[in-house]
Amino acid sequence: MERARWWEAQVIEVLTGEPSGGAAGAAVRRSLRQRELAKVDQLRAAGHAVSLGTLQRHRLAYQRDGLLGVVDRRFLPRRSTTGRVDERVVEVLRRLIDEETDRSTGTGSRLMRRTENALREAYGDQSPAMPSRATFYRLVDRIAAGKHTLGSARTRRSLAKQPDGPFGTVTAARPGEITEIDSTPIDVRVVLDDGTVDRAELTALVDVRTRTIAAAVLRPTTKAVDAALLLARALTPEPMRPGWSDALRMSRSVLPHRRLTEIDRRLSDAAARPVIVPETIVFDHGKAYLSQTFRSACLALGVSLQPAHPDTPTDKGKVERTLQSVGTLFAQHVAGYVGSSVERRGKDADRQAVWSMLELQELLDEWIVAVWQNRPHDGLRDPITPGNVLTPNEMYSAMVEITGYLPVPLTADDYIELLPATWRTINSYGVKLNNRTYDAKALNPLRRQHSGVEHRNGRWEVHHDPYDISRIWVRDHTSSRWITAYWTHLKTTPAPFGELAWQHARTTLTARGNDTATEAEIAQAATDLLNRAERGPTVDAPQKPTTRERRVTGRTRATTASPHPASLTSSPEPEGGEPEGGELDGEPSGETRLAKVIPLGIFDPFEEAKKRW
Repeated sequence: MERARWWEAQVIEVLTGEPSGGAAGAAVRRSLRQRELAKVDQLRAAGHAVSLGTLQRHRLAYQRDGLLGVVDRRFLPRRSTTGRVDERVVEVLRRLIDEETDRSTGTGSRLMRRTENALREAYGDQSPAMPSRATFYRLVDRIAAGKHTLGSARTRRSLAKQPDGPFGTVTAARPGEITEIDSTPIDVRVVLDDGTVDRAELTALVDVRTRTIAAAVLRPTTKAVDAALLLARALTPEPMRPGWSDALRMSRSVLPHRRLTEIDRRLSDAAARPVIVPETIVFDHGKAYLSQTFRSACLALGVSLQPAHPDTPTDKGKVERTLQSVGTLFAQHVAGYVGSSVERRGKDADRQAVWSMLELQELLDEWIVAVWQNRPHDGLRDPITPGNVLTPNEMYSAMVEITGYLPVPLTADDYIELLPATWRTINSYGVKLNNRTYDAKALNPLRRQHSGVEHRNGRWEVHHDPYDISRIWVRDHTSSRWITAYWTHLKTTPAPFGELAWQHARTTLTARGNDTATEAEIAQAATDLLNRAERGPTVDAPQKPTTRERRVTGRTRATTASPHPASLTSSPEPEGGEPEGGELDGEPSGETRLAKVIPLGIFDPFEEAKKRW
């Protein structure tokens, strides 16, 4: 108040022309403007840094509010943000707003009704009076500011998961030190081989230090084997594809191509996408990432796993935001885009789908190399000159000069190690897996033998590809080699199909009342499903395939192009358990000359790396 009294004396002297407490009645001989200028000069001469504007503001405030007008506002009691509303009403409203977090979004009238009921239940006849509707809505706006109580439910739940304290940061010092993996449906419909329009799911691995998309694959649904093989793709250089611009070569980019090629010859003809060797992968609690297949693949490659907190997407915010950017920067420009939600979807958007899954995968690969890796990223700023924004390729180029590069080439054995594993007994008839029998001549010395692995009760390790059930790989623990065993009904079902078609065939036979369907019957039913959906309805077949059958067929054919690990056995062809009937080589007996049978090829990972997935 002492400061306010001092200002009061100065303002009174300016208004009256006389000092406070002086003799009254003296004539004012100067104008208000002259008195203000004289007072400013006087105060400055006395050592007070007061401007003319400050003096005028204090004069106007004193004329309006008296002594209270020249009091320092910082020391005045602040008015409550809730105004004169009863504190009991405010307390109940705050509690109800917090309860709205997980509820479906309603309107202000519903919240007002729930508030009235809660007050009546808590205080009975002594319930405080409710404010008017307009006042209540203003009160809700103030209390629920930034909480989206009457807005998007997804945004409201996401904001509620944020920690109360300061946000923590995890800094990666080198490429691959911390990576994040996640899957999400891509907002583009794809056309399967039979013409069925279906959704696709995008799985991506993002490097935190450089924001590089180390690998990204499209699948109908993400399986554990997809996440495992994604690691192999991250370790493999991106090959140049036919039709790609020569400007997309690594030799034409900012990456240190010459020095990297001296270390890793695989990069000589690679595209401009860095090879990221992951050390730690942050993942959520999705089924594919919690599977033993994914964990075993990471263990085989020496990758550490860091699970995120349950229902906490902020633990892997980099990959979450990257997948969202793929939707806004890539997906919305592709034919068949359906929007991120139903309210953003156009009319008959599914009919605009024209790309197959493999074609869309190739477009995505080219976009990552051409756009994403060369686009300035706001999260990649030079700490010394934060005004400079770097691209993922520029950041990798700068970091690799400091941390170096260590290539990790994958062999055929490494690809087999990434596939799902199980443990089975080698019987006289071969190996039984998911009600299918696999056999090979190379298994003869191992039949009915103990594997030597005591904690598995003497069973043998078997790896299989869910997208192609035509073969399995058995680990020979005595010689540390892989033996390829083929499905005994492979000849009756030459087209590879996966577990999805197999399970659908079993379901169909069970629905017909054949609960004890044999292996041959299931194989024939699955083959009929693929053939029926491929040729379409005919006059002799009035029952056309159902929507589910067409979707199963399309998804099966869309995923049969997955890479198959190479066999390390001497014979690449089905043997032993393969059904008899006909020679694979040479001339058949009899007068009829048959066409030459071409066996299934052997997978070469190095040649496969040059192709599209």
